[in-house]
Amino acid sequence: MKLHNGLSQLGATLRDYIESIGYGARTFLSVLAASPGLLKRPRLLIEQLHFIGNYSMLIITLSGLFVGMVLGLQGYYTLNKYGAEQSLGLLVALGLSRELGPVITALLFAGRAGTSLTAEIGLMKAGEQLSAMEMMAVNPIQRVLAPRFWAGVISVPLLASVFSAVGVFGGYLVGVQLIGVDNGAFWSQMQDGVDIWKDIYNGFAKSVVFGIAITFIALYQGYEAQPTPEDVARATTRTVVISSLMIWWLDFMMTALMFSK
Repeated sequence: MKLHNGLSQLGATLRDYIESIGYGARTFLSVLAASPGLLKRPRLLIEQLHFIGNYSMLIITLSGLFVGMVLGLQGYYTLNKYGAEQSLGLLVALGLSRELGPVITALLFAGRAGTSLTAEIGLMKAGEQLSAMEMMAVNPIQRVLAPRFWAGVISVPLLASVFSAVGVFGGYLVGVQLIGVDNGAFWSQMQDGVDIWKDIYNGFAKSVVFGIAITFIALYQGYEAQPTPEDVARATTRTVVISSLMIWWLDFMMTALMFSK
C-alpha cells in the first residue's frame, strides 16, 4: 500500500512537472508571437526599460565598483607572488568581461527586478486586472508580458556592460592609485590580452541569454501564480531560486562551449 501511494505521488509530481514545462513553452511562444505588437506602441517598452533598467542602475554600479576593487586587491596579492603584478589589468578585465560581469549582474537583476516583476504580475492577477483586460478584448500577454519581457532582455546586457566597465575602474583605483601598479602596464596589458570577440562578445552573449531566462521565469511565475497573497509570495521566492540555479547552469554550459577551444 505504501509503495502504491509512493508511486502515485511520484507520478503526480512528474506529471505536474511536465505540465509546467508545457505551459511555460506555450507562454513563451505566446510572448514571442505578441511581440510585434510593440512596434505600434513603443511607449510600453520604454516605460518598462525605465522601470526595470534605470531603477537597477544604482545597485549594479555600486556592486560593480566594489567587485572590481576586491578583484584588483586579490589579484594583486596573487600575481605579486609570481612577479606578474603588471598583468593586473588583464586579470581584472578578463574576470569581469567573461564571468563576473554577466553572472553577478544576472543574480542582482533576478533579486531586484525579477522579484518585482513576479510580484507585480501576481498582484495584477489577484486583483483581476488581467481578467478585466480579457473582458475588454485586450490581450494581457501583449499588453503586460511582452513589454516587460523585452525590457528585461535589453536591460541585462546593458547593465552587465556597465557593471564590467565600473568594475575595471574599481580595479584601476585599487591597483594603480592605491597600490602603485604602473599605469601604462595596467592598461596596455589589458588592451593586448582582451579579445573583443572571444572575451567581450561571449560575455555579452551570456548576458543576453541570462536576460531571456530571468525575465521569462519572473513573468511566468507571476502569471501562473494563484490569485492569493500567499501564492504570490511563494512565486516571488521561486523566481529567485529558479533564476539563480538557471544562471549557474547556463553559465557552466556556455562557458564550456565558448572557451573550450
